[in-house]
Amino acid sequence: MLQVTINGQVHAFPEGLTINEALRQLALEVPTLCHDDRLNPYGSCRLCSVEVKGANALVTACNTPLREGMEILTHSPAVEGVRKTLLGLIAANYPAEAVEEFPDKQFHRYLRQYDVKAGGSRHAPPAEVPHMRDTTHPYINVDMSQCVTCYRCVRICEEVQGQFVWKAWNRGGETRILPIRGETLLEGGCVSCGACVDTCPSGALEDVSLLARGVPTQWTKTICSYCGTGCELNVGTRDGQITTIRPSDGPSNHGHTCVKGRYAFDYIYAEERITTPMIRRDGKWEDVTWDEVIPYIAKRFQEIAAQHGPDSIGVLSSARGTNEENYVAQKFARVALGTNNIDCCARVCHSPTAAAMKMTLGTGAATNSLDEIEVAQTILVCGANPTEGHPVTGARIKQAARRGAKLIVVDPREIELTQYATLHLQLRPGTNVVLFNAMGAAIVDEGLVDEEFIRTRVTEYAEYRDFIRDFLPEKVEQICGVPAARIREAARIYATAKPALSVHGLGMTEHVQGTEGIMALVNLALLTGNIGKRGTGINPLRGQNNVQGAPHMGCEPKLLAGYVPVTEARGQFESAWHTTIPSTPGLNMFDMLEAATAGKFKALWAIGYDILMTNPNAHETRRALGRVDFVIVQDLFLNATAREFADVFLPAASSFEKDGTFMNGERRVQRVRAATAPLGQARSDWEIVCDVARALGKGEHFRYRSAEEIWDEVRSLWDEGAGLSYARLDQLGGLQWPCYDEQHPGTAIMHAERFTHGPTTALRRIEFLPPPDVRSKEYPFVLTTGRNLFQYNAATQTGRTANGRMAETDFLQLTPEDASRLGIADGERVRLASRQGSAELPVRISGAVKPGEVYTTFHCARVFLNQITTSQRDRYTNTPEYKVTAVRIDRLPEPAGVR
Repeated sequence: MLQVTINGQVHAFPEGLTINEALRQLALEVPTLCHDDRLNPYGSCRLCSVEVKGANALVTACNTPLREGMEILTHSPAVEGVRKTLLGLIAANYPAEAVEEFPDKQFHRYLRQYDVKAGGSRHAPPAEVPHMRDTTHPYINVDMSQCVTCYRCVRICEEVQGQFVWKAWNRGGETRILPIRGETLLEGGCVSCGACVDTCPSGALEDVSLLARGVPTQWTKTICSYCGTGCELNVGTRDGQITTIRPSDGPSNHGHTCVKGRYAFDYIYAEERITTPMIRRDGKWEDVTWDEVIPYIAKRFQEIAAQHGPDSIGVLSSARGTNEENYVAQKFARVALGTNNIDCCARVCHSPTAAAMKMTLGTGAATNSLDEIEVAQTILVCGANPTEGHPVTGARIKQAARRGAKLIVVDPREIELTQYATLHLQLRPGTNVVLFNAMGAAIVDEGLVDEEFIRTRVTEYAEYRDFIRDFLPEKVEQICGVPAARIREAARIYATAKPALSVHGLGMTEHVQGTEGIMALVNLALLTGNIGKRGTGINPLRGQNNVQGAPHMGCEPKLLAGYVPVTEARGQFESAWHTTIPSTPGLNMFDMLEAATAGKFKALWAIGYDILMTNPNAHETRRALGRVDFVIVQDLFLNATAREFADVFLPAASSFEKDGTFMNGERRVQRVRAATAPLGQARSDWEIVCDVARALGKGEHFRYRSAEEIWDEVRSLWDEGAGLSYARLDQLGGLQWPCYDEQHPGTAIMHAERFTHGPTTALRRIEFLPPPDVRSKEYPFVLTTGRNLFQYNAATQTGRTANGRMAETDFLQLTPEDASRLGIADGERVRLASRQGSAELPVRISGAVKPGEVYTTFHCARVFLNQITTSQRDRYTNTPEYKVTAVRIDRLPEPAGVR
């Protein structure tokens, strides 16, 4: 410990601190304009200067290391005089009106504290070198007449987001902060993460929504409702309305967020939002009361169950809902309806991850934590585009690569991370198993296995070694389309530049061999010992806010809460619930739809899940739904499923309007808190479900008065979550399970000493099965799909915000060679046809894809891409093959009168 004297008092501090960090431990604040904890210390504003005995001049506290024996004065007359002088220089031309309008800005507080007056005015003649003013951005207002030249916007864009949008131009008094290119912020390449606004100490950068609605009077900490990163947010409200959202320093995002979490919240105020229950009668929607709709639903369920049996009814729960809501939904299906027909949208995304990792490692969840991105020496990104689909995680990967970590990108097309990658393995869509088997073969062939790990933790190595010879890179390079030398180089890096961590997305899971592709990836970690240690492991990038939690709460036909099989845990749950659980095996979503087509499935309750828009081959989904007698849709909006098929619509509360928990992709359970009251008659999902259960005569099993009561029941049944009480989550922030009791710290790294199912696990021998929807003369292109930065899934939420203006439609990426051969111009609308159907969308000519391959996103309802995706599914989980569809491209006839 260091002994340091501060303002005449001796204090002890650990080594490695700066003066400013030591002062903060004592709750001593010195003014800082250029400092932000998310940034490297800079020391340019000099407001944090302090006196240090023996120093020739004042030293900046933010970047001066603390040393043994220092004697420091923080607020001596000399120091205070310098600060006042510096503030006076900065404020000489600063608009006084801004100080009055926004007194709580950091710079404005300093002016009051040191009794410094702003000497400028918004009505003053423009400066000789003009300041930037930009009102074209839908979310960020730029007024650089209020810039204090702290450079925080420049540095946070570089050091946190890695986008390099801002730049300091000119020198001295003519210094101006402007975009590095273009005339506006968007032209400069802004991704609208809002970090520059969040760090700005003055009013130079501000949220448009805050300027329009006023400074918040209340702040609520909660969790983002978009991707599975689990960013912690501070939601600012005024008069019951959200005015702005700022990132919180949460364990998964560390004070950063993206355009969706930061700005795409106005969907809750959209005109199309439904806030009253409705029943469709004679083809027309009628507003009704809750007192009318609840018994109506119960009566219809009772009639259908009496005529066709309880297994003719099913419930689909939502990855957008809380853990508590999903738990109640599955309990309702089993207890109130008497069926195991319960599923959720994990079925169409990461079910293969959960299945593969449960089979190979014993637990179907991430092995490590997002913080280990900074520890890993090698990062393997497989079938994911993190800077668009998981932007905060993507920014961390990008920064890790910039700092020197080796980055291997496995993707059929070039993505943003490719430009930072050591290697890009641009494989053919649908050949994941071949590529990862080939990497495994190279590791074995070149003697790069971790022999100690193989000896102590792995079985069936000899069998794997013999099997994998058929996948040597030289034997399979023509199949996967990646040169053997690059496969071997990637294998060497992964096996030797350790620790090596992998992340993967839907490009791994949404295949006919999705589950087996994850198994092949797990094999690589086992071969090299890249598991059970910091900076290693298999880490799925979950696509929705609670897609890890929904199935884990039992929204799976074969599993109960805690992801335990019904057959194994039936007795425990029946004892706790004081009733029996149905013995008939349940149907997953696709089973339900097939049963509906066969006339055996009669009623469906879809909670927060638009299956018509999101399921593949919409024609099959439409045909099945057309044979369901009674459909309930519970959502914020009248989605496609509701518009065409619902008999009842129930208005749900958004995540900003309810309490509960989400479980992010790294197994972290975090508190969701209501920032505002539900609009109209909207209610949380669990309250609605419990009311229907009571109307069915099962109210004694659903006597919950709060989300916390539900969660306490979950914890009582789930040993690995027993220590995750609301009190602890409120006090400590999110915790990662397993967390067995209220003294347990949570588990950041899984499988350190043993796997969940035992001390060892076997290497899996995965044969390759080519995707069945192959190219032909009629359908000569392969289509693969993904997400873009600004939209989310079917754009139900983001499409009702200004994000919709930044990404108005899906585009078909097509190589220049293919475009030229087909005579198609950039921006031209084309018809994309498959064996299933067709969709129309504009072309974007791009070198990101390879000849013969095309790519598009799946957000735009007008395009409705799932009219053409294939019905092929993974044989383990029934997850659809969204990533390989054979298509052709047809030019559209010119409109009449066009020459």
